[in-house]
Amino acid sequence: MKGVAILGATGSIGRSALSVLDQHPDRFRLIAITAHRNEEALEDLVREHRPSLAVLSDVGSSKGEAGAGRVDGAEGLIEAATHPEVDIVVNALVGAAGLEPTVAALRAGKRVALANKESLVCGGSLVLEAARRGGGELIPVDSEHSAILQCLEGSSRRSVERLVLTASGGPFRTLDPEQLASVTPGDALRHPTWEMGAKVTVDSATLANKALEVIEAHFLFGIGYDRIDAVVHPQSIVHSMVEFVDGSVLAQMGFPTMEIPVLYALTYPDRLPFRSRRFDPVEAGSLTFERIREGVFPAFSLGVRAGRAGGAHPAVFNAANEVAVDAFLQGRIGFLDVGSAIGNALDRWRGADVVDVESVLEVDRWARATTTTFIERHAHC
Repeated sequence: MKGVAILGATGSIGRSALSVLDQHPDRFRLIAITAHRNEEALEDLVREHRPSLAVLSDVGSSKGEAGAGRVDGAEGLIEAATHPEVDIVVNALVGAAGLEPTVAALRAGKRVALANKESLVCGGSLVLEAARRGGGELIPVDSEHSAILQCLEGSSRRSVERLVLTASGGPFRTLDPEQLASVTPGDALRHPTWEMGAKVTVDSATLANKALEVIEAHFLFGIGYDRIDAVVHPQSIVHSMVEFVDGSVLAQMGFPTMEIPVLYALTYPDRLPFRSRRFDPVEAGSLTFERIREGVFPAFSLGVRAGRAGGAHPAVFNAANEVAVDAFLQGRIGFLDVGSAIGNALDRWRGADVVDVESVLEVDRWARATTTTFIERHAHC
């Protein structure tokens, strides 16, 4: 019986994790759950699942007195991530706020089932050092990185020639820049194959999400950027591939679902039965692949450029993207302005490298302020 904490339990990944736990009550016990500001949903989950600890991290969102077993404030995230009865922390938080709980959990020797890609993007070296010093374990939840982990099982890293991440291409993969100039937030949120939160869905439309995943893969698997590729795969059946030095290629496949990579992160390297839609290759039909049109979707190339530059550049990219996506969702800037806002922040960054969590947060604040100023000058309203 493993104790589990789910950070970001009210989001799509968090609910997938709860679904997985429900199918295996003999193997997992829910110890702690957190939400950012959705207090009503948090309380519903408390009544349904009876965790020992519930956390509402945004104190200002609380509408009343927290009951027994409730903690309000960002410090509650750390308490949930380091709870003595927790063996596995599912980090499904959104944004740079996920970094500190990831580091804390790894320092405490926990397994971190990581869906918060920003932890590695913003502080990859800090996360790896925390795992090394604390004895914690980092297992990816993103479907692409879970696929790579599964393909690598039993193989030496020295045998790897190349990682190939797949991207759905989002709802705009066939549009030209003139058409992209007029797309709306509603258009961007209609993802063709996945059901995700608003921010991640827009990231999929701009392909910023794939750049974040390239950076994440670099840290997770210790592979150089020159050996990490990404291709568009509209059917979202092949979740990623690994090419080996002998020319062999392994791919992990299945219909789109987050429950399976969540379960694998909880049980790795073992597998447990799970009730889900079974794969039918005939039903899946034809599988196609396309090159990413980097000139049309600049957020991807900007993110990879930030990853190659290293230091604090990935944190700048991540923060600028978060602010720009929020402004786009509010209708303040257009879809094409997202890439411009990110590029502006990266071009202006002249600061020092990250050395600890606080320095990452300082970079995050700088990039947010810089991008906010840029947006105020270019906002439609």
